Amino acid sequence: MSQKRTLVITGAASGFGLEFARLGAARGDNIVMADVEQVALDAAANEIRAMGVEVLAQRVDVSKPEQIDALAAETLSRFGAPHWVFNNAGVGSGGFIWENTLKDWDWVMGVNVMGVVYGVKAFTPMMLERAKTEPSYRGCIINTASMAGLLNAPTMGVYNVSKHAVVSLTESLYQDLSLVSDQVTAALLCPFFVATGISQSHRNRPAELRNGIKPTASQLVAQAQSDKAVSSGKVSAADVAKRVFEAVEAGEFYIYSHPNALKVVETRMRDIVDSRNPTDPFIDKPEIGAALRAKLRTM
Repeated sequence: MSQKRTLVITGAASGFGLEFARLGAARGDNIVMADVEQVALDAAANEIRAMGVEVLAQRVDVSKPEQIDALAAETLSRFGAPHWVFNNAGVGSGGFIWENTLKDWDWVMGVNVMGVVYGVKAFTPMMLERAKTEPSYRGCIINTASMAGLLNAPTMGVYNVSKHAVVSLTESLYQDLSLVSDQVTAALLCPFFVATGISQSHRNRPAELRNGIKPTASQLVAQAQSDKAVSSGKVSAADVAKRVFEAVEAGEFYIYSHPNALKVVETRMRDIVDSRNPTDPFIDKPEIGAALRAKLRTM
């Protein structure tokens, strides 16, 4: 598309969000950047402005609907209804699911699920309204889920649940939009292990939702696994962002950073269809599973 667009991006100060902003700015688009980290947001916004585009930067906690609504109102006032909305902000919390506290649930679900819900509710109506009056307008809501939304790896229960919800929400959004418009659609990003700040997302955990207690053994193991997997990822956030732009331009719904990981998703789907018990996630690397079991059963 050669038309100048407006992009709204949550989690815009780092990772995928910042790469989305860079790609959009390189095309000359208006960039709306939202993030909960003020210092990082200011630095990112300055970088994008230096590329010669208009930038609206606003500190937003996506778990607060009034803050998302304020972002939407400011976007509409300054640029009109956006073309692409990236509901991208996300956080993670690991450990055995029975050891997760209610504060863990409130934090992860508030950001990962309700943050997407609030973004969809705030921006979809204005995008549909613009579509009615502008035949050339094309809009897309891109929600960042995860391969964890298609799988159920151990010691990741809260995160898994949140990302499964985003998958379902986005598939439902796609179907709902198809009933009312050919100009506004949805897309779903399911990245695997990519070097972003997700494994250190606890740095932004609100004080009122911190546990204030010593992590359990399973939580320590989950954190170590997450740090290692994310930091060793060979696909960069920039690679994924480029793939997302290509997919949205092409009208693709499912967007993957690691297509080879779909083999594991296929195994899970076959478990469901054949009514099999869930397949051992370490079936191809039994030594890892054995080491984890030995460690967790003696701690």
